[in-house]
Amino acid sequence: MAQHVIWTSDGHRIGGGGDDAGLASQFLAHLGSRAFSPATVRAYAYDLLNFLRFLAGRRARLADVVPTDLFDYLDWQQRPAGTAGRRVVRLAEWRGAAPSTMNRRVAAVRGLFEFAVMTGVRTVNPVPAARRSSGLRASPRGLLGHVGAGRPRGGGRLVRQPRRLPESLEPGDVVFLADLRTFRDRAIMLAMLLGGLRAAEVRSLRLAAVDMGLRRVRVTGKGGRERVPAAVRSSLSWPLTCARSARQAAGAPECFVVLRGSTAGQPLTEAGMRRIFRTHRAASGAVRVRPHRLRHTYGTELAAAGIDLLALRDLMGHANPETTAAYVHLAPEALAAEYARARAGRP
Repeated sequence: MAQHVIWTSDGHRIGGGGDDAGLASQFLAHLGSRAFSPATVRAYAYDLLNFLRFLAGRRARLADVVPTDLFDYLDWQQRPAGTAGRRVVRLAEWRGAAPSTMNRRVAAVRGLFEFAVMTGVRTVNPVPAARRSSGLRASPRGLLGHVGAGRPRGGGRLVRQPRRLPESLEPGDVVFLADLRTFRDRAIMLAMLLGGLRAAEVRSLRLAAVDMGLRRVRVTGKGGRERVPAAVRSSLSWPLTCARSARQAAGAPECFVVLRGSTAGQPLTEAGMRRIFRTHRAASGAVRVRPHRLRHTYGTELAAAGIDLLALRDLMGHANPETTAAYVHLAPEALAAEYARARAGRP
């Protein structure tokens, strides 16, 4: 039986039998006992499933893995599914995993082998550690390195990945907001655009966290970190007040529930939120609008307005200050204006 991810009352596990699947399931249970979020455990489960399928194709087991197998695993991820044995492959089909995806999967595999060492299944962790510097000098810690941790984050990345600027929305994309018809959808979009909430934070937001009297919303983000985004107070109070009767009838503790269909009244799922965005993108023509781009727009606008970076870090709920520093960049218009001013001042 092929290995697959299953959902149990204790969380996500690897099904399909075998000692390797059992060890992976023990590791996922270990993550749950350490209070990792269900979304994180789910992501680890699918990343480990990908690695177990790689081993199954080589007729290998976790006990047989050596460091060179990890580099073969990186190469395997670059091969699109369904092209094995074909002499000619269309260029449009040649899409392997993104560098960020590969690094995330390696991090999950590294955690699995650390658990195997801790439980005595293996003596060493075979996952190679990325080389961080030449050793002649300390690696730079970046713009906000003085407020970060005193030591680098463990593991490192085996694959170089591009450092892209956060993508924010253009003024013309505001037509997307004009297409929204329900108070629920308006509150969802405004919470991301005016409060910088992540999609998962919006879906998990509970009515108990919304104080209508103080016009305050308490958001629980990654790592259990709480914050109170100031702008969310005004963006959520009116839509939530208008739609309160529907939620009270449903009896759901979450702020945002399904409005129609057989699942009406149940909490909004990740697939349901994607469907909302997909529907309004098609209707409005604003094809660039994505949940995380609304959050990026919030961070980019505040950084451009000159907000203190430590304040922006708290508002965005970032653990790593370098993530916040990515929002500090000059817009193309500002660069063009400075260039034109410099040329005009030449003799």
